[in-house]
Amino acid sequence: MIARIQGKIVYKTANYTIIDAHGLGYRVFVPLTTFYELPDTGQEVVLNIHTHVKEDAIHLFGFYTPEERDLFQMMISVTGIGPKLAVNIMSGIAAGEFVRAVSSSDLARLVNIPGVGRKMAERLVLELKDKVKKLGEARTEAAGEQSEVADRGLVFDDALSALINLGYKEQMVKRILEKLDQESEENPTLDNLLKNALKAIAG
Repeated sequence: MIARIQGKIVYKTANYTIIDAHGLGYRVFVPLTTFYELPDTGQEVVLNIHTHVKEDAIHLFGFYTPEERDLFQMMISVTGIGPKLAVNIMSGIAAGEFVRAVSSSDLARLVNIPGVGRKMAERLVLELKDKVKKLGEARTEAAGEQSEVADRGLVFDDALSALINLGYKEQMVKRILEKLDQESEENPTLDNLLKNALKAIAG
């Protein structure tokens, strides 16, 4: 099963793109949300892929983010929704907005999506409400973890810059800060980090 494709775009339309990966041309169906993110023809792209196998064909559906692919896979688990209809739905609403609409049972927003009637909107809410809530929680948790890592990295970068400006050699300072990073379980403040680094330098 193909889960990811990286290669150059040789052709693209609003419905699909053809990607040349190591001499093989893959036709990948995409929603408009992904189409708008595609680079120009001849440039490289990475798409997250869902491989849909039928008796007479294998179709690839590509998404700019893993979250979009996960949402697509949830949609096609709903009774009466196939891959092409799921792509059409995703072309008519942003992934985050779809998650909010289903989570809050906002039928009015869902029926505004081209191809979605009242019964389908109700079915989407009934079958996906709990699933999209878990997806939203996972995304929020991941974003929080990334934010903490980024904040910690910025503090250590600021400390490195400050110590170099004080005249200490970069390689020595990096070794000390890396050691302090490994020893510290909590995110340090810049002041505490500088104090500990200067103590380590003084021996």
